[in-house]
Amino acid sequence: MAGSRIVSLGHYQPSRLVTNDDLAAIVDTNDEWIRDRVGIVTRRVADSESVADMATSAAGKALAASGLTAADIDMVVVATCSAIDRCPNTAARVAHRLGIAAPAAMDINTACSGFSYALATADHAIQAGSSRNAIVIGSEKLSDVTDWTDRSTCVLFGDAAGAAVLTATADGEEPGVGPVVWGSAPDRGDVLKIEGWRPYIQQEGQAVFRWATTALAPLALAACERAGVAPTDIAAFVPHQANTRIIDGIVKRLNIPNAVIAKDIVESGNTSAASVPLALSKLVERREVPSGAPVLLFGFGGGLTYAGQVIRCP
Repeated sequence: MAGSRIVSLGHYQPSRLVTNDDLAAIVDTNDEWIRDRVGIVTRRVADSESVADMATSAAGKALAASGLTAADIDMVVVATCSAIDRCPNTAARVAHRLGIAAPAAMDINTACSGFSYALATADHAIQAGSSRNAIVIGSEKLSDVTDWTDRSTCVLFGDAAGAAVLTATADGEEPGVGPVVWGSAPDRGDVLKIEGWRPYIQQEGQAVFRWATTALAPLALAACERAGVAPTDIAAFVPHQANTRIIDGIVKRLNIPNAVIAKDIVESGNTSAASVPLALSKLVERREVPSGAPVLLFGFGGGLTYAGQVIRCP
């Protein structure tokens, strides 16, 4: 059975920078409080760009770096929970803009775990032989669903997209995407939601924090076990960028002393399904992780859903 590997990455962030001081001018908050509670210093907010616009930019960069052409791509998967335009889906819009003629095109909505879900879906399609080359994207415009008068949530979120090009491995070649560990706690889905026709993000922050810092580390370790990689061999850990205290809480329960810990949340905020590929793309761009090194990805959030896998760094 063929496996898959990531051959290239790309990301996109809007140009408008929003600082903590900018938010303090419109709601009762301050830079010190935001840094202490969630670790965020800045975030990017889109003006005219849509979810599909950002997804196309990130995917175009990944495709250009892959050595493949649009004609080679037979699957496009977009993870998003903030796309306003429902049909055609975002994946079809991206495919059309990139000149990809007839791919399988689907959107996946598992909120902040979306990229790992989408990556696993494309990997499974390649393993099954129904696809050979796929583009997997996480793209979010959370500013569209943020209540900018709610100081408990408006400080958290940003807009961005990240993308990966995935291709089948050759016979005898070790797969570069490990088995996924995924699931959910649907009975607790009401602690983080975006509902209704004119929705705003609603979150019970303490409930999410307790769940993330107590329940998720064993699942991340299970992803290492399924991939046959010892935690001490992990070169980088790229979790969903929800909160620096959550990231630190998970890391304390993992035995990954040699890993670079992605904390893109400091400059990008929480970008939901875009956060893992965005942070991963930046690590690779800065050459902080050697090519071929094992990297643990782990997304978690609304639903409450989670998904993670070990990949080999492109």
